[in-house]
Order: sequence, then structure tokens, then C-alpha cells
Amino acid sequence: MAKKEKKRAVPRRESRNPKSKLPPIKLEPVSRGLRNRWMINSLSAVLALALMVIILFTVSFSSYFYTSVRTNLENRAKIASVVFSNYATNESTYLNMARHYLSDFDDRDKLELQFINKQGRIIQSSYGLTSGGAPATADITNAISNQSVFSWVGKSPETQERIMAVSSPIVSNGEVQGVMRVVTSLALIDRQIVIMVCFVTLLAALVVTLVYLVNMYFIKSVITPIARITDTTRSIAGGSYGIQIEKQFNDEIGDLIDAINDMSSKISQTEKMKSEFISSMSHELRTPLTAINGWSETLLTGEISDEESVQKGLSIIASEGHRLSKMVEELLEFSRIEDGRFTLNMEDVDIQAEFEDAIFTYRQYYRKKNIRLEYKDTADVLDPIPGDPARLRQVFSNVLDNAAKHGGENQLIQASLKVENGMVVIRIRDHGPGIAEKDLPHVKEMFYKASSKVRGSGIGLSVCDEIITRHGGTLDISNAQGGGCVVTISLPMTQPAPQ
Repeated sequence: MAKKEKKRAVPRRESRNPKSKLPPIKLEPVSRGLRNRWMINSLSAVLALALMVIILFTVSFSSYFYTSVRTNLENRAKIASVVFSNYATNESTYLNMARHYLSDFDDRDKLELQFINKQGRIIQSSYGLTSGGAPATADITNAISNQSVFSWVGKSPETQERIMAVSSPIVSNGEVQGVMRVVTSLALIDRQIVIMVCFVTLLAALVVTLVYLVNMYFIKSVITPIARITDTTRSIAGGSYGIQIEKQFNDEIGDLIDAINDMSSKISQTEKMKSEFISSMSHELRTPLTAINGWSETLLTGEISDEESVQKGLSIIASEGHRLSKMVEELLEFSRIEDGRFTLNMEDVDIQAEFEDAIFTYRQYYRKKNIRLEYKDTADVLDPIPGDPARLRQVFSNVLDNAAKHGGENQLIQASLKVENGMVVIRIRDHGPGIAEKDLPHVKEMFYKASSKVRGSGIGLSVCDEIITRHGGTLDISNAQGGGCVVTISLPMTQPAPQ
């Protein structure tokens, strides 16, 4: 049988003018733009997160240190003030107890212990330098007025250094006798906080740097194949069909490369098929035109006068004209399929009568070529089935014509019609050389020309397959046991689903 191609996939493309060039694609600016967008987006998020971590760490770490120091000072001040409150019943006793307490105070190298009178003036101090002063800070005034422990953080009025002070009132008989105030410098604590914040900042900087390097490596691993893909697609667009991109990774980019490589291969195959089709059609058209022109000129000149030769010439002209008309019709059918203008005029069809008419017509045609046609109808009288009679006749004619071409002269062609599994099944078998196994999967593809040397456009079988498919049936082509090729047409006996 003739090896043709199916409607598949020959995408319609505008004719490509080799002089018209696509706008040049500048790979480097595109790469830099992608790199910049990626780095800005990713690093902005990382920097914001790092800054947030540093701020939260600074706040929480400072709060932890300050709270710990404040709690420790408050506990010491409360314990001592309780003892003083029990025994310091007057100002004199309060001063004597303060003097003795200071003499036994062992943490004078870390803390300053102050005793303040009701007027807020320092009367005793472990440093001695602040005695007589009146700090007038909020912790002192609140402790005296509210008779409760208060703390304060700020700059010392005397030394201008940052300090933390805790004042605990000494209350006897409901009257404030004085205030015990514990003062510590925050210089060491602040220095420790600064050191820890610097350490965390350095760690965050290292993390940001690591993220930057990882992002640079990652974006390079993306940009490099994208640049290759872009360059390759430009080459394909310029006409270098079939070129392949080297695949390095089994990821989304790898899938994209596979898709582009597959596209490139299919475009190359399609272009090759198109070129072969144009070459084949040029030859197919030129041969009958040569015969028609040759015999027409001969007959017009009157060089042939005998009736037999004239009839032979006219017969050749008619035959070759018919062959040209068939090729043009196949091209028009292909155009209709591609443009979506291919339609069926469905009606109730006597499929047995239609097929038997085709058998009768080709039996006369086969006799001239010494080809025997055997037809077997094993089905009962069938009710009409939905179909387009003109299109179905086109299918029967094409398949029977192919059987004659590939079955050879002095051969046998067998045809049958039966009902199988609710389908009308028509089989047409020739006894020719069959189809090469490598060609079988492709014989219904549009423009496909198998290894057979029989002339043809490579369109007929694909059009037939489109017609049968739109009827809701199938058209299968295979090699028959014992040699030859068999075409099986299956048609539903009920209305197919709308296409």
C-alpha cells in the first residue's frame, strides 16, 4: 500500500524569507538583568532577616543583662533595708548602722553603697567621693515618697557615666528614716553587649556572604544554560534545524532542554519531509504534464492520423489529467484540514451499497491490470449508519487504488465487510511486498514517504485517516500473514460524538 502521512503535526508556518532576520538577542544584558533581579530579591530578604535578628538579639540580650543586674541589686537592697528598718528607729541609729555596714561592705570594688537621708542627700558612701551630694534621681524621690523599691538607669550627675541605681527606703514606725541606694556602673555590661552584638553582626555578615556566594553559583548555573538555550533557539530560528543542546542537569532546565531538543529534531524532520514533499510533488506534477503536453502537441500537429494512435493519445491525456486532478484534490484536502475547513455532511448511509459500488468500479479497473479482486460480504442486511457518503467513497477509492499500486500486476486483492463488536469492519488486503517494519508507525503521517518506489504525494492516507477518525472510527494499516498489506476500516453503527 502507498505509504502516506497523517495530519499530525505539520504546524502551519509562514514562508521564511532568508533575508529577513530576527532582531538580535543580547545575551549579556539579559543575563545581568536576571542576575540583578535575583540577587536584589534574595539578598534583600536575607539582609532584612539578618537586621531583624541583630535588633532582636540586641534588645533581648540587653534586657536580659539589665534585668539580671536590676534583680540582683533589688534583692540586696531589700534584704539590707529590712534589717535597717527593724533597728534604725531614728536618724542617729540609722547613721551608726550605716557606718558599721559600710565598714563590713566587701563589694566596694564592684558596687557603690550609698545611705541617703530623708532630704535626698548622701550622708554615707562606700566610695566617699559622693558623700554630701544630692543626686535627685527618680529612684530616690520615688523611694522616699512611695516607700517602695525603685530602680533607675541613666548618667550619673557626678561622673556622667552610665549607671544603674536601686533605692530601697528604710521605714520605721511608718516613717522613712532614709534610703539605702546601691549603684553599679554599666560600662562593663554595655561593653559586653557591644561585643556580643558585634559578634552576632559578624556572624550575620558571614551568613549573608555565604548566601551571596551560593546565590551567585546558583544563578550562574541557571544563566549559563539559559544563554545556551537562547543561542540555540536563535540558531533554530535562523534555519539550523536539528541542532541539539547538551544536557547537564536533570531538573526543570534539563526538561526545557529536552523539549527544545525534541522540538529541533521534529522541526528538522518536518523540514526534511516538506523538502521531500516539494521535490516529490514537482516530479509527480511534471510527469503527467509532460505526457499531456507531448501528446497534445503531437495530436495538434496532425502527425498521427490512424484512429488507434489518436485514441491511445487521448486516453493517456485523460488518464494523466485524472491523476493531476487527484493530486490537486489531495492538496486541497490537506489545506482544508490545516485551516479547519474540513467538514463532514452526515446522513444515513447504506455502507454495504457504497462499498459494493466502489468494488464494482475498481473491479473493471483491475481487469485492465490483470489484478483479481475478491469480495466477501459476511454481514446481514445492515441498517443505514451515520456518515458522509462522498467522504467514505473517497476513502474506499484511495485504499483500493493504493492496493493496486502496491499489489503489483497479476496479483490478488481481497476485500471483505462484516460486523464485529458493534462496528462495521471493512478489510482490503493486497499480496504485494508489504510495508517495512520501520515505516509502519508512520505511514498515516502527513507527507511521509516510505521506502516504496511507488509514486505518490504522501497525503492520501492521512486524509483518509482524518475522515474515518471524524466518523468516530479507526483506520489501521498492518502487514498480513503470508505477505502483503491489510487495511482495516472500522466504523461505528451509531452517531459518533461531535468533533
